[in-house]
Amino acid sequence: MTTTLGGEVRTGRPVVTFTIIGACLVSFLLQLVPGLGWTERWLFWPEGGAIEPWRFLTVAFLHSTGMLLHIAFNMYALYITGQFLEPLLGRARFGALCALSAVGGSVGFLLFAGVSGPLGVSWMQGTVGASGMVFGLFGAMLPVLRRMGRSAGQIVVLLVINGVLGFVVPNIAWQAHLGGLVTGLALGAAFAFAPRRSQRVIGVVAPAAVLLVLVLAAVAKYQLALAPVLTPGQV
Repeated sequence: MTTTLGGEVRTGRPVVTFTIIGACLVSFLLQLVPGLGWTERWLFWPEGGAIEPWRFLTVAFLHSTGMLLHIAFNMYALYITGQFLEPLLGRARFGALCALSAVGGSVGFLLFAGVSGPLGVSWMQGTVGASGMVFGLFGAMLPVLRRMGRSAGQIVVLLVINGVLGFVVPNIAWQAHLGGLVTGLALGAAFAFAPRRSQRVIGVVAPAAVLLVLVLAAVAKYQLALAPVLTPGQV
C-alpha cells in the first residue's frame, strides 16, 4: 500500500528524520571537543569544495557553536517538516530530498563566490548549518501541499520572514538558503505531480536529474573561476 504521493505506508516514527537529527546533535557535541577540529574537517567553503567535494554534504551536519539558536531552529524545523513529508514521500525519497537540498545549499553558496558587491562571498569564506536542507524541505512542502489541496500560506510567510532576515541579520548564508529552497522546490514538484503509474520511476529519475544539474552547476562555476588564471598553452 502506498500514499497519495507514492510513499510506502509505514507506522511508527519517521526514522530518516530522527536519524538526521541525531547525527546533527552528535556532530554538534564533537564540534565542542577542544583540539578535535571537527568543524574544520567537515565545513564547506567554495575553494575547499573543489578538492574535497564531500564538504557539499557534510556541512549540513555542522552548526555554529556560538549560537544555540542556530541548531535549535534547524532541528525543530527538520522535526516538523520531516514528520509531515517523510510518511508521504517514503524514506528513500525523503532521504534523497534531504541530501540533495543540503548539496543544493552548498552549490547556491558556491555560485555567489567571487561575485563583487554585497551579494558575493569570498572563495575562502566558510559556512556551516543544515539550513540549506531545511529550506529545501520548506520548498518541497509548497508543491506537496498544493497537490493535497491544502494551504501553503504559513510556509510562504515563514520563507518571506527568513528571506528578509537573511539580508538584515549578519552572518546568515542566504545564498545557501536560496540554493536549498530551489532544489527542494524542484524535487518536491517532481514527486508531488508525478502520475500515479510513474511515481516509482520518477522517484529515481528526478533525484538523479537534480543531482546532475547541481554537479554541472558546480563544475561550470569552478571552470569559470579557474579560466582567467590559465594561459593559452594550458589545458
